[in-house]
Amino acid sequence: MTRDAHPTAGRPVLEIRGLSVAYGTGDKAVQALDSVDLTLHRGEVLGLAGESGSGKSTLAYGATRLLPPPGVITGGEVLYHPRSGPPGDLLSMSDDQLRSLRWQDLSIVFQGAMNSLNPVSRISDQLTDVIRAHQPDLPRTERLARAADLLRLVGIARDRLDDYPHQLSGGMRQRVMIAMALALDPDVVIMDEPTTALDVVMQRQVLARLGELRDRFGFAVVFITHDLSLLVEFSDRIAIMYGGRLVEEATAQEIYRLPRHPYTHGLLNSFPALRGERRELTGIPGSPPDLNALPPGCILHPRCAHAMRVCSGRPPELATPPADAPSARTVACWLHHPLAAAPAHLTRSADENGS
Repeated sequence: MTRDAHPTAGRPVLEIRGLSVAYGTGDKAVQALDSVDLTLHRGEVLGLAGESGSGKSTLAYGATRLLPPPGVITGGEVLYHPRSGPPGDLLSMSDDQLRSLRWQDLSIVFQGAMNSLNPVSRISDQLTDVIRAHQPDLPRTERLARAADLLRLVGIARDRLDDYPHQLSGGMRQRVMIAMALALDPDVVIMDEPTTALDVVMQRQVLARLGELRDRFGFAVVFITHDLSLLVEFSDRIAIMYGGRLVEEATAQEIYRLPRHPYTHGLLNSFPALRGERRELTGIPGSPPDLNALPPGCILHPRCAHAMRVCSGRPPELATPPADAPSARTVACWLHHPLAAAPAHLTRSADENGS
């Protein structure tokens, strides 16, 4: 199952362009995503962070056409780049094409994955069902051997194959779901808050195991969570969402050391420092916006301590701040307009939460 190094590492594998999603239709429709652009490169971990209701899961399910009703994709395209051949738009594929692509090229670990397993089926049956659906001619003995190998990869003994989900701990069930997502060596694994229900020790174990598997097999990961502290350590790049829009995107180190958007800075100051002097947690005042009645201009301005007159008049565009050029960082904030200077206190000191 080991992947060899390939020359396409670092190239785009999934491109989301102008994706818009609404819940409902007509005058009562709620715009949950507004023209989101995001690119995932081969072999990287892209973190997606934001408060509950910011659109993270909607982005994942919209991009993979798994939106439950009344979700409706109202615009955009999602290009999957295979290892050979031209890219294809997931939003225009037929059901048969999507069925062939899912699990084999793109897999998902759903939110609440611990409860996603069938309680009346053995672990072996659930793992081999995924393999049989895409490789029906593979003998049962080989499917079972693959299932055992998958459990070994995520640190579970082979003798647990015949267990039912209730016989496994929460962390083990979570790792079974990760094993299932990797069953067919996909290029992309989307993980929607897979560690939310786990304690911090188990979170660490699951993330460490996932990192090892990513390094070994070279798949790309979209890791969705509201906990930015997890992403800073685990991700290569981080995108911040607020009110159904991207407000900042940069490398994990850039996000941690020098957050440009006040919302990103607020998220980072919502968890305690692990090292250095104690500091007061400031968080973000107010509540996330009502998608039925978004404020004009920058949708963060009612909660932002740095709001200016222009913030309530015009929405800022997602662009590279002048101070960061030619960095790949982008931010949607009037504080970083070419004529504005970023407040010095948005920079985090080097000793906060470790070096």
